[in-house]
Amino acid sequence: MATLPIYDKTGKKVGDYDIDPADLCPTIDKQLLHDAVVMYQANQRQGSFKTKSRAEVQGSTKKMYRQKGTGNARAGSKRSGVRRGGGHIFAKRPRDFSYRLPRKALQKATKMAMAGKIRDEQVMVLDELTMEAPKTSEVANLLEALNISGRSTLIATDQLSQNVFRSARNIPRVSVMEVRELNALAILHPQRILITRAALDALKAGQHTETEVAAG
Repeated sequence: MATLPIYDKTGKKVGDYDIDPADLCPTIDKQLLHDAVVMYQANQRQGSFKTKSRAEVQGSTKKMYRQKGTGNARAGSKRSGVRRGGGHIFAKRPRDFSYRLPRKALQKATKMAMAGKIRDEQVMVLDELTMEAPKTSEVANLLEALNISGRSTLIATDQLSQNVFRSARNIPRVSVMEVRELNALAILHPQRILITRAALDALKAGQHTETEVAAG
């Protein structure tokens, strides 16, 4: 059983949150976590690279010189991939690197990642996080009060608030996500996680669905 401190928007401790990481996931399968993270990273690859083959580069297809009698190695077109300015022998083509693991496996990986963060004492609970208007200084002051300013931090809320998102987006290494968009990569990447009590309750109850592509 782990006891997580609960803080308010000013960084003051207002209570405790008791949670057993085993309630999220009894065991942590490192292979499944690895597979999930690799999948999300592969889905982020752009795959728009392209190089020209010998059929696409500019130049004549005429044989450069006669086959025999010159003392040189035999040669054909100057478009050949062994010559400077020639085409690539195995030219790269645009491709889609994305693939998909089973939905239940990804949901399990998300809970495993959160359970691991809780066990490593990298999760902090906020009583609530609501803002009437975007104000970056409020989020910056909260991070400073919690002594995590400058660290990569994920702020997870039960519902996406545009005011919270706009307040945190200009702070380096800080991201905001709705609990239903959480995934293994998004959880494992930051050093600290700030999650609201409602969001943690929803995650504990399994009331979330992970997105198809992780955020950077």
